[in-house]
Amino acid sequence: MTPILKSKIIEVCDKKIATKGEGVGVSFYAFFKNKNDDPKLLMEAAEWWIRTHQLDHFEKAMKVKALVQSGG
Repeated sequence: MTPILKSKIIEVCDKKIATKGEGVGVSFYAFFKNKNDDPKLLMEAAEWWIRTHQLDHFEKAMKVKALVQSGG
């Protein structure tokens, strides 16, 4: 995972957890604007989310953040 994506995922998860609590869920789309302005990064996130970890569409932000921080 590139440092840019790692940083973006942690930042978004932290914001969601801070505003909605530890039980909040996210999808990999949460890390991007509605406009697809970085398709390469979006595909990297999708690959990591779907193929590498076989995560459900929505997962707990705490779980996703922990996976990223552990190098997963």
